[in-house]
Amino acid sequence: MEKIQETNIQILKQCSNGNYISDDLLLIDNLKDVPVPGSARRTNFIMVGLCLQGEAQYSVDTREFSIHQNDAFIVSERHVLDHFQLSHDFEARCMVISISFFHEIIRNVSEMSALFLYSRNHPVMQYSEKEQNIFKNYYEVIRSRMTDKSNHFQKDLIRTLMLAMFYDLSNVIYRARQINEKSQSRPDAIFTQFIKLVEEHCKAERRVSWYATQLGITPKYLSETVKQVSMRTPNEWIDNYVTLEIRVLLKNTTKSIKEITKDMNFPNQSFLGKYFKENVGMSPSKYRKS
Repeated sequence: MEKIQETNIQILKQCSNGNYISDDLLLIDNLKDVPVPGSARRTNFIMVGLCLQGEAQYSVDTREFSIHQNDAFIVSERHVLDHFQLSHDFEARCMVISISFFHEIIRNVSEMSALFLYSRNHPVMQYSEKEQNIFKNYYEVIRSRMTDKSNHFQKDLIRTLMLAMFYDLSNVIYRARQINEKSQSRPDAIFTQFIKLVEEHCKAERRVSWYATQLGITPKYLSETVKQVSMRTPNEWIDNYVTLEIRVLLKNTTKSIKEITKDMNFPNQSFLGKYFKENVGMSPSKYRKS
C-alpha cells in the first residue's frame, strides 16, 4: 500500500504567497490559489477558514464534506484529506496554524480545547453575517501585525489576537454542539472526557491505564476508541500534552531543567531529556536556546 504523504506549513508556504511567521502561522487570501493535490494528504497543522463564495467538496478520513458560501471550516491535524473538487468561482480565506503554536495559544483554556476537539468530527459550520465580518476583521488585523516586523512583541501580540479570534470561533462551535449534543456518540464523549483528563493530569500521569480507570473502561477499549475518533493513540495524545507543557516551561519561564523535571514528575533529568528528544528532536537545553 502506498504511504500517504504528509503536508505541512512549509509545503504550503512554498506554493502560496501568503503572509507567515516562521513555521507557526500562514495566512492564505484565497485557498484556490494553492494547487490541489492529486492524491490523499495527511495534515500536520490546524486550518481555520471561511468560504467567501462558490463551493468545494473533499473527504476527511473517507467521510465526504461540502463547503458553501458563508461556511466556516476547520481542518484538524492528522486527518487524511482527499477527493478535492472546487467550483470555478470558489474563494476561501484561511489561517494555517502549526500544532504546537495552536496548543500554545489555547493551553490555559480547557473548555476551548474541548470545543475544538468537537470540531474534529464536525468540521463545517455556517457563519452568520456578523460572524463572517468578525472573522474577516480578525484576518485583516492579524495580517497587518504580521507585516510589522519592527514590533518587538509581534509574536506575543499575534498570539493574543489569535486567542481572541478562537474565543469567537469557539462560540460558533459551542452553538453547533448544543444543537447536536443529544446525538453525540459514545466514542466522541469518551474522547472528549479523555482529553480533559489529560489536560488536567498529564504532569503527574502518563499511563493509559490510569486514564481508563478514571473513565471506568478498559485500557484496550480506551485505546481503540481514541484511535477511532482521532486517528491517534492515547499515548500520542499524552506525549503531545506533556511535551507542550515542557516546551512552555522552557520558553516562558526561567526554571532550571532540574526544576522542570520535578514539576513534570520525571524520575530524573536524564529521563526527561531522553523523552523530550524523542518527541521534539532536540534536547531541552538546545530547545531553550533555539
